[in-house]
Amino acid sequence: MKSEIISFNEMKKRILKYNPNANIDLIKKAYYFSKKAHEGQKRESGEPYFTHPAAIAAILIELKAVSETICGALLHDVVEETRYTLNDIKKEFGDEIANLVEGTTKIDKINFDTKEDYTAENLRKVLLATSKDIRVMLIKLVDRLHNMRTLKYFRPEKQKRIAAETLEIFAPIAHKLGIWNIKGELEDLSLRFLKPNIYNMLRKRINEKRTEREKNTEDIIRTIENELKRKNIKARVYGRAKYFYSIYKKMIKKNVDFNEIYDLIGIRIITENIPDCYAALGIVHELWKPLPKHFKDYISTPKLNGYQSLHTAVIGNHGKILEVQIRTEEMHNIAEYGVAAHWRYQGTERDKKFDKKIDWLKQILDWRMTSSDARDFIEYFKIDIFEKEIIVFTPKGDPISLPENATPIDFAYEVHSSIGNACSKALVNTKLVSLDTTLKAGDVVEIMTKKGGVPSRQWLRFVKTSKAKNKIRSVLGITAEQEKSDKNKSKTEHTHENMIEVNGKKAQIKLSKCCNPQYNDPIVGFYTKDKKITVHKTTCINTFTLDSARQADIKWKSREKMEFQQIKIIAEDRVGLLAEALNIISSYKINLGSINGDSEKDMLVTTIQLMTGDSEKTNEIINRLKGVKGIKKVSTL
Repeated sequence: MKSEIISFNEMKKRILKYNPNANIDLIKKAYYFSKKAHEGQKRESGEPYFTHPAAIAAILIELKAVSETICGALLHDVVEETRYTLNDIKKEFGDEIANLVEGTTKIDKINFDTKEDYTAENLRKVLLATSKDIRVMLIKLVDRLHNMRTLKYFRPEKQKRIAAETLEIFAPIAHKLGIWNIKGELEDLSLRFLKPNIYNMLRKRINEKRTEREKNTEDIIRTIENELKRKNIKARVYGRAKYFYSIYKKMIKKNVDFNEIYDLIGIRIITENIPDCYAALGIVHELWKPLPKHFKDYISTPKLNGYQSLHTAVIGNHGKILEVQIRTEEMHNIAEYGVAAHWRYQGTERDKKFDKKIDWLKQILDWRMTSSDARDFIEYFKIDIFEKEIIVFTPKGDPISLPENATPIDFAYEVHSSIGNACSKALVNTKLVSLDTTLKAGDVVEIMTKKGGVPSRQWLRFVKTSKAKNKIRSVLGITAEQEKSDKNKSKTEHTHENMIEVNGKKAQIKLSKCCNPQYNDPIVGFYTKDKKITVHKTTCINTFTLDSARQADIKWKSREKMEFQQIKIIAEDRVGLLAEALNIISSYKINLGSINGDSEKDMLVTTIQLMTGDSEKTNEIINRLKGVKGIKKVSTL
């Protein structure tokens, strides 16, 4: 079924409904300029080309975009696809709109040797433009959304390539920018083309019990509404269907069948103010038994992208799990529309909160843009945007958002650059720890500084945030290429030939950071250009973009075939000492073969088998173990 082009009059009506001060004359000019420029051009579907920019503008209108953004969407393909130049756009519409168009216009393909280089450089160009004006990415995300909605008209191999790129780059960017509705639809559409059998199964199974589920949801909503009314709390209550991709991820994570996933519908409560959010939470917990460890307070400690809400899960009717989100109307708008919710309706001045949403992007770009290899840049960028977040606290109780596995050094730089540069020691939950310690959600971190202190080059081996890496490199005068060279040399990043068999042969192996496969996880390997093998979990979404022709025949070695190194620890027999030692070993992602303990002259003697043939890593572990209080001697056997 062919889609109809939204008329200008309909577009005008929708815009004025939320923005009476919109520059309608400018939008009208852009609408007809684009329509004329694309006249005679067709899409893959056979539809007039103008259906695409008009559809993008319509989606942005749903997001309540300002006039210049709508114009940029209408004109975004004019320079790339028609005879008009950027100077023409600048002359007709001014610098602001021309910059939006330039940011979304692809680079000339003639300049690149391969498709991969071309794609990577284009994305880098968009990200650089986004760091100057976030509306570039807003237009690009909506452009990708409409392309995904019409992806069925492309050949299968192109469908998979575009869907994989969407899932690994554009959906996470939408997440980082807090645009949940676009993120969810991008993920679902990607799943449809990457795993059609799973997508169709989910759609069929969800539809089968739709009537029963909707009735149960209505009963739950009515119950909550009645209690809210009885307590004089004004609020909207409604059910929201879970996205297919989130259901699929839950099935994979929990290794369960569809029938074991109960929370297909979530409940959302929208209140008038923050106190009513907490009051509504109390009502939900009075009605149904809350599940321990499922309560999240993102109101008092918002996510890095500005998201605020209360999350809880309860045992609902018929013993099924029910997820509930509670937030104010303002929080809801930010949660649904992300950065789009921060634009002012009048003028083009940006909101400070809005600018803060792209700090993460600026930090990545500051660190990565010096790299001459665009594909390297994109690979690191993918790792950065997939990082999960944790909240840790200063001694005064101020929340600090950091990526998972961040260290005290990352924390120090997040507080202030001068504290990071002069960092000498760290206390976590009042205990002195090493600077490469992995922080956990809820930790209280205190940094001690040294007057005149400077960063250590060694810190680059374990810090996680782009901000920390960029500041360290800047102070030490290290280029991106030098840092990359250090990481082939780094003692904390070694090959894993001892753990994996490659078709009966040895090869240089690297476990991928994006999914961090552990011993006995289902894995798949791919040869790189330099004949090394990168190992991913079979469920890792990054595998969708890798060339199947470069797949390696790999498997984990059986424990019997593993090479072991044994270490002997002689220590005081105190409670918690062995656990502390094992925590240090586990931080190196090493599996253990066996642990044997004995006593000797009031001392504890422990022999541990390490499943690694890496003597450098073993020596590093030994040196760290020697620093544990109560350990008298550590040696290899």
